Amino acid sequence: MPRRLASILLRLLLGLMLLLASGVAFADDAADRAAIDKLFAQLRVAPDAETAQAIDAQIWTYWTTPSDPILAGRMREVLTARGMGDAAGALRLLDKLIADYPDYAEGWNQRATIYYMLGEFDASIADCEKVLAIEPRHFGALSGRALMYLQLGKRALALKDMAAALAVHPFLSERRLFPELGEPMTQI
Repeated sequence: MPRRLASILLRLLLGLMLLLASGVAFADDAADRAAIDKLFAQLRVAPDAETAQAIDAQIWTYWTTPSDPILAGRMREVLTARGMGDAAGALRLLDKLIADYPDYAEGWNQRATIYYMLGEFDASIADCEKVLAIEPRHFGALSGRALMYLQLGKRALALKDMAAALAVHPFLSERRLFPELGEPMTQI
């Protein structure tokens, strides 16, 4: 009987530890969400391109360095493979990452980027749609999809996506490809 009690207590203790650990991860996620929401609010009203670029860099840091240490490590592997020009390796890593973390928007976005670089626009557009279902403000996915639509001769779709991207990030450099959208208003 004491052995069984010890086993039950051990299971309860392990369960409690897992619950507490998930609570910490949830708190980190909530803090990250609040921080990124604040950055998006600042980006929308950035007074100039330099300020917008600094905020843009902070957002990309949140996107590419998640608070989950295992996911963050796997993302570093992806970015290393991509940086070394190993598209096939990066795709293999991303396929596994997405299977394990299907709600991680940046995993989908990185795979969309690799597909774009390989000229596989249909696959890239499909992944952009996944990104935007998870994070509708993802200006990288919006502007990337706009560029693909533009290259595919679908200017109306490209214009729609670029307008949506510019509503989030008014100083995107891709704006120059769409003169009908005008220039961003700078604040003096």
